[in-house]
Amino acid sequence: MESDSPTVTRRAVLACTAPGIIAGLGGCQAIRQKSRASPSVSILSAGSLQLALSEGLTSEIDVPLEIESHGSVTAARMVDEEQRNPDIVALAEPALFDSILQEAWYTKYASNAIVVAYNSDTKAGRRVASADHWYAPLRDKEVTLGRTDPTLDPLGYRTLFLLRLASKFYERPDLTNDILRARQLYPETELLSHFETGGLDAAVVYRNMAVERDYEYIDLPDQIDLSNPKYVDNWYSTVSHSLTENRSVTGGVISYAATICDGHYNERTRSVFETLIQGNYLETFGFRIPSSYPTYKGHVPATLTP
Repeated sequence: MESDSPTVTRRAVLACTAPGIIAGLGGCQAIRQKSRASPSVSILSAGSLQLALSEGLTSEIDVPLEIESHGSVTAARMVDEEQRNPDIVALAEPALFDSILQEAWYTKYASNAIVVAYNSDTKAGRRVASADHWYAPLRDKEVTLGRTDPTLDPLGYRTLFLLRLASKFYERPDLTNDILRARQLYPETELLSHFETGGLDAAVVYRNMAVERDYEYIDLPDQIDLSNPKYVDNWYSTVSHSLTENRSVTGGVISYAATICDGHYNERTRSVFETLIQGNYLETFGFRIPSSYPTYKGHVPATLTP
């Protein structure tokens, strides 16, 4: 069995919020019906894209943006239930475009990995950092761990995948039950707020969230962090989660996807979209770009260049 000793990494904090953003993030001005003549482009995104879009994407374009971020499942439901009417939807789960949204096409453009962030300002956080086995302190009820709700966003159910795969990888059948507790659940933006203010000793987050916010974190083995395509067929796919009574999702490589919503395709939106899926900001903000990306599925507009 491979070593599970932690690899600790730290990246410098990135620039302050860039200019050109009209609407802020989750909880701010909502993207609803907007004038066809509006010069801005509206984006409804996954919470883990929040800083990358508001700081990174904005710095690479000269078009004002309206950005609103939520858990991907929540964002998809908002569009499906006509609570939001964005130009572009960018989510952390391609399957949502085939299920809840049923969009005509979408593009997969980035990948990620799951890591465990820890708070070095707390005694319990330092225990997580120095442990021979990263999961050992998390079994202690005195150590506060935060994770997102699997009913609201993919990070939540990918955390369940992580723990179930870790149970098998480390040959510890009770690991998942030992670590999971109901009071650990937070919406994605609240999870980050609690972690940053010292309310949590550790949190399960995407790698890009730790990199862009300068969190100290533990890199996990490829076999459990959902980052390596070679483990999909015979390993990641052995775990699944039921989203609804009739719909479930299976473990796989973390992937981000986006589309231009029906009726919103124009030159300005296309320009923003192409930078969103191919911009240099993605790797700067901690995302991974597989050599095969971007890939396109469905009836892609002819003026988009695969």
